[in-house]
Amino acid sequence: MRIAIFTGSSPGPEDHGRAAAALAGELAANGVGIVYGGGKIGLMGVVADAALEAGGEVIGVMPRHLVAREIAHRGLTRLEVVEDMHERKARMAALSDAFVALPGGAGTLEELFEVWTWGHLGLHSKPVALVDQGGFYRPLLDQLQVMAAAGYVGSAQLASLGLVEDAEHLLRYVRDYRPAASKWDGPQEGREQ
Repeated sequence: MRIAIFTGSSPGPEDHGRAAAALAGELAANGVGIVYGGGKIGLMGVVADAALEAGGEVIGVMPRHLVAREIAHRGLTRLEVVEDMHERKARMAALSDAFVALPGGAGTLEELFEVWTWGHLGLHSKPVALVDQGGFYRPLLDQLQVMAAAGYVGSAQLASLGLVEDAEHLLRYVRDYRPAASKWDGPQEGREQ
């Protein structure tokens, strides 16, 4: 099994780094491969280094323009160089059996929301989860509740986004995951029948 990890290219607070290293090391110790953005910097680098140190498989996927800026991690199991960010996300999705977002910035959220939306549309049936380090994602979860209350996110889709604390909870979530029906399965309010 491989899990795609979306996380920041910045280091963030020290406790985020410790939690990211612990999660990656534990996944590797459990024989889970990691797919990530391929960077050697920030939490991305922490994840890769911890998994490699634990003897795990780590596959990085990075667009050519970022490799040229010399931020690629050169010690990975495999580094795949792609043409652009769109190809990067598609390749990471193809290589992965599940997705998890650790703390990060706009890029982390963009990756998370794209794969989560793909699941809503029936383009995959893979688990998607957040690691809520120290309540980092609580404001986002509150906003998703607002969106659901306004009718923009269905309850089944909202429930399909996992919230985990660590690698043990993540692996249990992935193991027990049952995909929600596609957003477009069955009758929809306001849609012509």
